[in-house]
Amino acid sequence: MTLPVPHDDAGSARQLALELEHTPAQGEADFLVGEGNALAHGRILAFPQWSEPVTLLVGPAKSGKSHLARIFADRSGALLAGVDDLEALATDGGRQPIIVEDVDRLGYDEARLFHLLNQSLREQRPILLTAREEIANWPLATDDVRSRARRATTFSLELTDDIQLSQMFVKLFGDRQIKVDPKIIGYLVARMERSTEEAVLLADLMDRLALAKSSAITRSIAADALDRRRAHRGETSDEQDWDSQADE
Repeated sequence: MTLPVPHDDAGSARQLALELEHTPAQGEADFLVGEGNALAHGRILAFPQWSEPVTLLVGPAKSGKSHLARIFADRSGALLAGVDDLEALATDGGRQPIIVEDVDRLGYDEARLFHLLNQSLREQRPILLTAREEIANWPLATDDVRSRARRATTFSLELTDDIQLSQMFVKLFGDRQIKVDPKIIGYLVARMERSTEEAVLLADLMDRLALAKSSAITRSIAADALDRRRAHRGETSDEQDWDSQADE
């Protein structure tokens, strides 16, 4: 999800998109551990000392589930299962670890997923599942998969405090090789919708706005981004403290 930024013509817009390409750091040392994700993080680092073979990570978009899955893959040599891979993986058997991401959203065939989970539970094959919704809310036609998923060791990833959210902004801007005044990050944290997904959207939007203006990220850009996000959600704000003093 992106919001448009001012540009003079289509050419400048294309150049802007090229300039924004970056690769988020997703190594083990790059994961930001906080109160809301420490247990999930500890579970991944505890591999292969898992008492149960199936682990489920539940959390909203951009909460760190895929980052933990990448760490798990690096530590375990796990295969990332695509939608069409489940039947072959279950039929072939074995104990190579598997990652099944967005199990509640990507339309996996229920019979094949049920077969794979059964094989895992029977042969102690490590599987890491990720989902945005709790098991009870998964859009399943039957309870077969749900009953097996409930045997997983489940961990929630949540945003718990301002420090964790501030650290997330530092990482998001660091991934873009941008230095931002800590006061601007504090300004954002105090005024934004509190979610990890919103932090990602705001960092991306501020980067685009700054590039469009050939500017560093200032408080006026932060305020502009917050205002655009509120407008995108259909909200209004009475705040005008950024008009004349926003660049200080």
